[in-house]
Amino acid sequence: EAHFCTVNGPEIVSKFYGESEARLRQIFSEASLRRPSIIFIDEIDALCPKREEAQNEVEKRIVASLLTLMDGIGSEDNEGQLLVLGATNRPHALDSALRRPGRFDKEIEIGVPNSQDRLDILRKVLSKTPNSLSASDLTQLADSAHG
Repeated sequence: EAHFCTVNGPEIVSKFYGESEARLRQIFSEASLRRPSIIFIDEIDALCPKREEAQNEVEKRIVASLLTLMDGIGSEDNEGQLLVLGATNRPHALDSALRRPGRFDKEIEIGVPNSQDRLDILRKVLSKTPNSLSASDLTQLADSAHG
């Protein structure tokens, strides 16, 4: 069983000098103390945009800080004990240094579900909720929905 830490990228960003980087260090420190750990960073593109397109120095410092923290993961002390996952719907907006080997070097694309997938999701979600939807209603709903 692993410790799981969810981070919402935009919530890390602070207007105060050094606070964003300190928050990142704290998250990684806690995860390291509670190994095995998984750090999940949602909306990582908001946290780590391409440095050449960064709007301010805070964004550049956050990217540099995350790169440094991730480089420490591959040490013998942490081998296989700390995993960092990032989610984005804009992978092209991420700083390229984050996508190099040893960092976020494996990418898994999760596409939009098709009609059958949506029907399966609806059945699963609604299986525990009282409702009066017929099989035909669910099929129609799945067909008319997008994603």
